[in-house]
Amino acid sequence: MGVTTFTQEFPTLIAPSRMFKALIVDSHNLIPKIAPQGIKSIEFVEGDGGAGSIKVTNFAEGGHLKFLKHKIDFLDTENLVCKYTLIEGDVIFDKIEKVVYEVQFLASNNGGCVCKMISEYHAKGDVEINEEDIKQGKEKAMGLYKVVEEFLLANSDAYA
Repeated sequence: MGVTTFTQEFPTLIAPSRMFKALIVDSHNLIPKIAPQGIKSIEFVEGDGGAGSIKVTNFAEGGHLKFLKHKIDFLDTENLVCKYTLIEGDVIFDKIEKVVYEVQFLASNNGGCVCKMISEYHAKGDVEINEEDIKQGKEKAMGLYKVVEEFLLANSDAYA
């Protein structure tokens, strides 16, 4: 089993604690409200959102995905770090055993932050994972990040 790692960074004018709360801690409430065209619901099927919890993201009808299931491995609300694993879903699991994500929100000089995401794709057998295989997922994640950023810019008291 090979592991392919990708690193992405997204700068924003939003403070790190607000982005962390919106994108990580309260995403199950916020995202279906502000992006209903893409995400129907996000529900915890185990736990309350802390480490060990499992949540299912159900996508809106008509998309190429129906659901994804993630397990929260580590959640540090003080240092704004979350590590979670994609454990089930109707994505490229013919090639991938699991995907481990680590997300950290770091303060930037302009009062905003940089969201740093490390994604580890654990391939089945000797399958090679290349960036083209995961491009669509990365684009959707960036789109969701932008939707949350726009919401927070328009609602300065949200997650303050």
